[in-house]
Amino acid sequence: MKNIILSLLAILFIGMSSSFAGDDKEVKIKTSAICEMCKERIERNLGLSKGVKESNLDLKDKVVTVKYNPNKTTPEAIKATIINTGYDANELIANQKAHDKLPECCRKSAAKH
Repeated sequence: MKNIILSLLAILFIGMSSSFAGDDKEVKIKTSAICEMCKERIERNLGLSKGVKESNLDLKDKVVTVKYNPNKTTPEAIKATIINTGYDANELIANQKAHDKLPECCRKSAAKH
């Protein structure tokens, strides 16, 4: 009897944890990224952010798609990570100090390469 109860509890726990995994959300954010180095920098910093599951920056459109856990982060926090990395995020302008530390080719004034 004890084994049956433990088995049922284990099945219930597994079912509950898998249902929470599907609660991730997705946000698309326009950036000022220019090159592959920008892409790597933004994706790396987003990957280090709490609650971010994955990110992919499309350089052609300059849009980063971010999958995240809404219990751990928000779109505003994700945008803050991007602007503090030195890039614009939708309507938010890049942190100037962070932008000035970017390689010359990654700055907004640089020509596309």
